[in-house]
Amino acid sequence: MSTLPKLLVISLLSITFNVVASDLAKEKRWADQVVDAIMDGDAVWLNNGQHDFLGIYTEASEDRQRAVIIAHGTGIHPNWQQVIQPLRVGLVEHNWHTLAIQMPVLANDAEYQEYAPLYDEIAPRIDAAIQYLKNHGSQDIILIGHSQGASMTAYYLSTSKQDINGFVAIGMAAFATDERMNSIKALEKITVPVLDIYGENDLENILATVSDRASAAKKAGNRNFTQIKAAGANHFFDGKENELIKTIASWLEKPSQY
Repeated sequence: MSTLPKLLVISLLSITFNVVASDLAKEKRWADQVVDAIMDGDAVWLNNGQHDFLGIYTEASEDRQRAVIIAHGTGIHPNWQQVIQPLRVGLVEHNWHTLAIQMPVLANDAEYQEYAPLYDEIAPRIDAAIQYLKNHGSQDIILIGHSQGASMTAYYLSTSKQDINGFVAIGMAAFATDERMNSIKALEKITVPVLDIYGENDLENILATVSDRASAAKKAGNRNFTQIKAAGANHFFDGKENELIKTIASWLEKPSQY
């Protein structure tokens, strides 16, 4: 074999094994900033089978053996001040334990759709969160995701056999460029109760796929699929946090989940 083909083979192998994965250094930087700033709840370290990642566990005063797992959006952390922190603290007041977890992240300049390969890292993280909650006595578990966290959670539910009681998708987009990111396809396989909540002034893709998401749930035969348009809300529910918490808490009390 000549030198050139050998170099070509080495180059191709380098490309093949250059797998996109979560930026663990960025996760650590987030954790270093977040842990000392937690006012409600406790930092916990979960393990996905390869490394530890941050979670924030907040207990309700009344233990009804039920909890929610909260997945944040693109590139941020489990104590993000928009949507995530208000929910993880606010739902405790409605007697739900909450566990917000660090989702896989990329560098700050990464585009939304560059996250597609990271969807393969979702299951071990959510599985670890579920196990943590079960170890702490929770029997009924709901998954909540915002933005890309909702899309990641939808993908998880479409591929997992875990016993989950329901799914709240907040501002969930549906990009078809990669099958893993196509929340519409995921909804066609999800049969647990779903609350699909979005803002009246949400992002273009989310507003444009409202009917498609409903049709996908119908295709799945999901009779417990609910869509709610939050009046006056943007993608981050700025100034509408209390309404978001109350809407989700009300839906969580529906008996169809249990």
